[in-house]
Amino acid sequence: MFADITPALKAAMPELRGRLDANAPTAPLSWFRTGGPAQVLFTPADTDDLAYFLRRLDRSIPVLVVGLGSNLLIRDGGWEGAVIRLGKGFSDIAVEPGHRIRAGAGAADVKVARAAAEAGIAGLSFLRGIPGTIGGALRMNGGAYGGETKDVLVEARGVTRTGEAVTFTHAQMGFTYRHSSVPEDVIFTEALFEGRPGHPEEILAEMNAITEARSSTQPVNTRTGGSTFKNPPGRKAWELVDAAGCRGLRMGDAQVSEMHCNFLINHGSASAADIEGLGEEVRRRVRETAGVELEWEIKRVGVGKA
Repeated sequence: MFADITPALKAAMPELRGRLDANAPTAPLSWFRTGGPAQVLFTPADTDDLAYFLRRLDRSIPVLVVGLGSNLLIRDGGWEGAVIRLGKGFSDIAVEPGHRIRAGAGAADVKVARAAAEAGIAGLSFLRGIPGTIGGALRMNGGAYGGETKDVLVEARGVTRTGEAVTFTHAQMGFTYRHSSVPEDVIFTEALFEGRPGHPEEILAEMNAITEARSSTQPVNTRTGGSTFKNPPGRKAWELVDAAGCRGLRMGDAQVSEMHCNFLINHGSASAADIEGLGEEVRRRVRETAGVELEWEIKRVGVGKA
């Protein structure tokens, strides 16, 4: 348990409208369903509330932003600082002229894909294959099934650590493979995408095909974190993991998926240390067998348990 800083925060932020929770469990925020507490969990009411919080938050307090937690592992010692959960106030989705769609950073990728399909906007179906939120897609140039965020983004908006509102054009995002060069202290709040004309029935059929492909090749409906490692240039991470003999490798309740070995699974009682330790063992074996240094795609944060 961390020191309770919520009384001091409330005193310094009398006009705050969002919710503050001290020593909040983070396991429910992560698809792995494991991890230690957040010293304080803040759920802002909207963008203005977020900016107000950041302007008045002591600069020495670390900040972690969480969406659906599909690509996140919070270590067992928890997060000493503020965890910001972008919830309902950041989940709006609106169709705009010119085959464009605007979405809050807390909106689920699948819901944005569905809204685009229903509006006859093609080009965003790939979002159906990303189990996260728009904020994560912006930060990591999320992609799947032949599409990437960079292919459809017009601009992104966010708030800096000092509470300043900022806007980034496509060029300013600095997209590369699973990465954007926007400073880490920027919290994305919304994005504007542009697709192309399409027929809703055809787009929905494409999305259904993606759904079926995911279900048949990935361990959906399990306690997992999505793709564990980035694909090295010209290689497939899962093939390297498989060739290293790691398919099905298990440490306690943490296991490399039998179905898709670039996924790690928590079978129920695995700690964050178990999951991270298993991932590091996979990296070691791939390094020894293929001479390739796999890079984590899952974001691992917080402190380990003493």
